[in-house]
Amino acid sequence: MTIYDVVKTVRLTEKGTTLSAKFNQYTIVADRRASKVQIRQAVEQLFQVKVLKVNTQNVSGKLRRQHTAAAGRDPNWKKAIVTLKEGDKIQLT
Repeated sequence: MTIYDVVKTVRLTEKGTTLSAKFNQYTIVADRRASKVQIRQAVEQLFQVKVLKVNTQNVSGKLRRQHTAAAGRDPNWKKAIVTLKEGDKIQLT
């Protein structure tokens, strides 16, 4: 698995913006099979930062209904909250 397979995207939300401002933490959508060590290495290589801690959470996909009786479902995904060293930051824009 390459680093581009491990890190899919960085999520921009209000809560994530607050985390990045207060605690220097960023929310990343990662591959569901990726471990914390793989996520740490991928973030350090992609963004040239030092990662102190990685917390992960498997998020269940939401049930969706689209104008029919049959319900659909969003895919399950893995959320990784990455804490960076003081002074490092991920440029999102």
